[in-house]
Amino acid sequence: MSQDRFKPVIKLLKEAFVLARSLGIPNLLQPGLAKEMIVADILGHELIPTKRGADARDPANPNIAYEYLSFLEGKSGQFDRMIQFPEDEREDSLDRIRRNHKTFCCFLQDIPD
Repeated sequence: MSQDRFKPVIKLLKEAFVLARSLGIPNLLQPGLAKEMIVADILGHELIPTKRGADARDPANPNIAYEYLSFLEGKSGQFDRMIQFPEDEREDSLDRIRRNHKTFCCFLQDIPD
């Protein structure tokens, strides 16, 4: 099967990578980043494009952090990398929830225009 049908998508991805890097986003295909970009845009938040830390922050107050959880409609979701034992690692994983002012649960159907 010819891969030529993917060439237009690959071309756009390469262009998007260049643009993303110019905006300080080193890995556009980082897991979850594309969804986080869309949610931050919809909610008017400032994206935090790193893998560690919150997903976004309030543009008027960078001390207010937000976390986004996304689910496909009819499916379940969860916080990842949560640890039960040992206790010190459990507390570190719970801090990933506590650091956020709000957590937004997003149910995905289609990407809005």
